[in-house]
Amino acid sequence: MNTSIWQRLDQVGRSLAPAAVTTMLVLLSMVPLQLPGWDKLVPSMALMSVYYWSIHRPDLLPPSAAFTIGLLQDMLAGTPPGLTALVLVTCHLVVETQRAFFLANGFLILWLGFAFIAVGAVLLQGMIYTVLYQTLIPMQSPLVQAAVTVSVFPVFASLFISVHRAFLKEV
Repeated sequence: MNTSIWQRLDQVGRSLAPAAVTTMLVLLSMVPLQLPGWDKLVPSMALMSVYYWSIHRPDLLPPSAAFTIGLLQDMLAGTPPGLTALVLVTCHLVVETQRAFFLANGFLILWLGFAFIAVGAVLLQGMIYTVLYQTLIPMQSPLVQAAVTVSVFPVFASLFISVHRAFLKEV
């Protein structure tokens, strides 16, 4: 009987891996580095994670988890409450509709798809900021951040693949 309980706990722990990794990346993105302009360049790690898990294991990172993680990031970053949550849930829902396409193609298509998602996320955030503050928001800095995010996606994707292989074989 103890083995069964431990097996269930192990399975629950493994199934929490996508949400745990995404949450850790949010926390990591909040670490202030003493580099000039870093705050404008820090990649959107949560977006990369939600994108990956929405394709590969949407059952383990549902929209509700993406929403909760987005709210956490909003609270930590001081952005309008619900902004990142909305972006992450939108990413999840859009990507999940194209899941079969991404799974049927190679990494280059996955990466290209992420590029579209990252630019779309920046534009969505820009539109929301424009409405909230009733002024046109300069998009140069957010687009540079999106470019940085897209360029480092392969590094983070390898992390997600490693977690996927190590923890989620049996889940």
